[in-house]
Amino acid sequence: MTASAGPLDIYWYLPTHGDGPYLGSDERHRPPTFGYMRDIAQAADRLGFKGVLLPTGPYCEDAWITAAALVPLTERLRFLVALRPGSGTPAMFARHAAALDRISNGRALFNVVTGADPKDLAGDGNKLGHGERYEQTDEFLTIWRRILSGEAADFEGKYLSSHGRGLSFPPVQSPHPPIWFGGSSDAGIDVAARHADVYLSWGEPVHQLGEKLGRVRARALAQGRRIRFGLRIHLIVRETEEKAWAAADDLISRITDDQIAAAQNEFLNVSQSVGQKRMSALHGGRRDKLVVGPNLWAGLGLVRGGAGTALVGSPENVAARLREYQAIGIDTIIGSGYPHLEEAFSVAELLFPQLGVTGESAHTVGADNQTFESGVRPKRTA
Repeated sequence: MTASAGPLDIYWYLPTHGDGPYLGSDERHRPPTFGYMRDIAQAADRLGFKGVLLPTGPYCEDAWITAAALVPLTERLRFLVALRPGSGTPAMFARHAAALDRISNGRALFNVVTGADPKDLAGDGNKLGHGERYEQTDEFLTIWRRILSGEAADFEGKYLSSHGRGLSFPPVQSPHPPIWFGGSSDAGIDVAARHADVYLSWGEPVHQLGEKLGRVRARALAQGRRIRFGLRIHLIVRETEEKAWAAADDLISRITDDQIAAAQNEFLNVSQSVGQKRMSALHGGRRDKLVVGPNLWAGLGLVRGGAGTALVGSPENVAARLREYQAIGIDTIIGSGYPHLEEAFSVAELLFPQLGVTGESAHTVGADNQTFESGVRPKRTA
């Protein structure tokens, strides 16, 4: 299928927790230095990616500070910054959001993250249960949106309150920077329907994801709102199917059975995330059940929390699969690949032409010896 099907916005991922060619292994591990994050962001900026996602968690560099540092080093790239409602007040985050939006001249986006490992939440002082966290998120976004929109923010809720003056320095984007939100539980879908501009989901089989998006769409319409949809998925694209599947096998070649058992126990018995359980159910922790749809591979989900699937294959086949997601309403893809610097080039060089995405020639990136410390295109290591 060709780009005549219409445009897709393609974003990339910043691995602020570290990177490398092998999942579940420290072999050839790359720490998340600022220089490495800069290299990935600048490559994405020039190659034609529309933006980058910055995750959150105790094992990640802070998303807000990292984004603020990278903004002046990029030109067009948008920064989708993780925002965790339970870790600060709506007024404080509204001021931070407005500042980042102004500094970036309207390139700030915010990914609201309600779910997490209970131990991580406890570390932030958030002891609320699953349903209570979504109630808190609803109150948080009600206040946050009002403040950024210049409305009176007087609000007294069960968990949060806000009274007093609004912002002295409003954001560039109106009425506020876009809200991205993911959540597969009924409570998460209700919050998305009321507040989200973009509903973000991990890569499930098309028919399964289509059913969930239909529920989100219906609940948003019941609120008098329309919502866009994004897909968070890994991409393993090579010149041929054989090369792509070999790369997928190599990516998980260092994972042990003990690692898989420990990770699956965590996902199924400790995590409260409905989306995480849906990811794990695709393969059941079995190495022989990893192909869960045409070109859809669940190998990363053996040990990686969150987005656990990848589209694997030739440029033509991966593009065709993305068009199938587009047919059910997806208009934005947030991709990633290990290592993220090399794989940004692979996706841009091989997949972008199939999708009609344009950017500066990959071979010119770094030619002025400013983008990369080495001044040359990085070699693929996996």
